[in-house]
Amino acid sequence: MFPLSVCIIAKNEEVHLEECLKRLVPYDFEIVFVDTGSTDQTIAVAEKYTDRIFHFDWCDDFSAARNFCMEKASHDWILSIDCDEYIEKIDLSALGRCMEEHPDCAGRILIRNRFLRGGQTAFEQTRVSRLANRRYFHFTGTIHEQLERRDHHAKTVYDAPVTILHVGYDETEADMQEKSRRNITLLTAQLDKEGPDPYLYFQLGQCYRRLGEAEKAFESFDAGLSMEVDPSLDYVKTMVESYGYTLLDLKQNWEALGLSELYDTFAVRADFVFLMGLIYMNNGLFDAAIEQFKKASTMEEFAVDGVNSYMAYYNIGVIYECTGHISEAKIYYKKCGGYAPARKRLKALA
Repeated sequence: MFPLSVCIIAKNEEVHLEECLKRLVPYDFEIVFVDTGSTDQTIAVAEKYTDRIFHFDWCDDFSAARNFCMEKASHDWILSIDCDEYIEKIDLSALGRCMEEHPDCAGRILIRNRFLRGGQTAFEQTRVSRLANRRYFHFTGTIHEQLERRDHHAKTVYDAPVTILHVGYDETEADMQEKSRRNITLLTAQLDKEGPDPYLYFQLGQCYRRLGEAEKAFESFDAGLSMEVDPSLDYVKTMVESYGYTLLDLKQNWEALGLSELYDTFAVRADFVFLMGLIYMNNGLFDAAIEQFKKASTMEEFAVDGVNSYMAYYNIGVIYECTGHISEAKIYYKKCGGYAPARKRLKALA
């Protein structure tokens, strides 16, 4: 395997940094740490794990900071992670083969986002390009930065055998809202500077959804989807699904049925099929909804935990209960295992 440097940028990350660095120790990677103005114990924590510590004057540009960090690395192969991202699994032999077979491609690592949903811990997973040779790649974009080829040729990607747990969504609601507002400011500035971009509109819509501003989220997703996009990209799949959820948030249930026209393109993972189940359910098309939830429960590819298992079963149970089929409802509630809403309904029906 080629020598690898792990590049991390940070500001006031003492809460997460220790666990992040501790999980890197077994792999003996070079750790390159760039601080952008911490006033807490972040640097003191970093000093326990690496002597490759540098300072970067923050300029509201995440790509500039990441590229600076890459420049300070001793090796060309770079894995970029954040302080609130913890290594869960790396297959070193497989990683070495990937680096040898794809020297000028970007590796997409699997990130599992942990968050609270209905008082319970849940997970969402996505693949993001974070592994690359700096001779061919650098970061672009002031926020939600992406790896792009230096020669401006189309980026070729592969799935790297690296899994990371992201715990940043564990923040308080106030912290999340503050971060979303900051990101909206940076994203809007980037759009004003560089012009329309579907990825930026996607990220802007996600920020507005977190703030509960459904109308603005709808406008952002609609703008992004009105542009030419590649339906095979994870962010495009998520943008289509977020667009559908936003329509439901706005009680535009009938309009949401229009997503059925995209079914053949996007029903490749359980998330879209589950969404269609919700859309049919909200339009009173219960047989069609059950059909979609059952199909989702058979699919292996997913982003949000539960859409192909307990959440699909739960919604089938709700439909059966609401239509008076109590015995069938109990069967599907029991299939949900320890899912709290299902256990609550079973208790009520006992």
